[in-house]
Amino acid sequence: MMPEVPKLYHIVHFDRLPSILNSQGLLCDAVMAAHDGLGTTIGMGSIKRRRLEELTLESHPGLYVGECVPFYFCPRSIMLYLLYQANHPELTYRGGQESIVHLQADLHATIEWATQQQRRWAFTLSNAGAYYFEDRADIAQLDEINWNAVQAHRWSGNGIARSIKEGKQAEFLVEQDFPWHLVERIGVRSRRMHQAVMDCLPANIHRPPVEIMRDWYY
Repeated sequence: MMPEVPKLYHIVHFDRLPSILNSQGLLCDAVMAAHDGLGTTIGMGSIKRRRLEELTLESHPGLYVGECVPFYFCPRSIMLYLLYQANHPELTYRGGQESIVHLQADLHATIEWATQQQRRWAFTLSNAGAYYFEDRADIAQLDEINWNAVQAHRWSGNGIARSIKEGKQAEFLVEQDFPWHLVERIGVRSRRMHQAVMDCLPANIHRPPVEIMRDWYY
């Protein structure tokens, strides 16, 4: 069932926070490609290239996936599981999930901001790094997302349909950038990371609450 107040989640390595704060928000991969020293990259290089060079949105012809900042509709994503396992051949990052932080935002507030800023947005029904995803840019179609899959804790294994794994990877995409002031909560795994994030946030900027959210992790 679709949540009454849908939330969005973006995961980053902790050491990316200073550059995010310096940029006053998240930047899409197409923009970040022109910058060096922004912190640890946790994604897979081949998929990032595909999103930058091959995959465009049907709802916004000509807009590449890599020109958008991506979010999941849930914490504890499949991507986080791959980071936790730290054994996927296409992952260069092998540091596990401890240093990964979740940035939470509100779906409706994000759409409102994007509309005001003339930023295109869309959502996908599955992984936007795959060749076969479908996308939508009409909020009235949100119920086409497989919300049971999004919220599932078990998404593979005996008795679990492949559609669950596909649906759990649904994404929300916002063109170009995403402002820091729309981050409404930061979730971390441990007391150590809680303190590290708190120490990283300057006193003179938006300081979303930082919370230890163990159930957001594996």
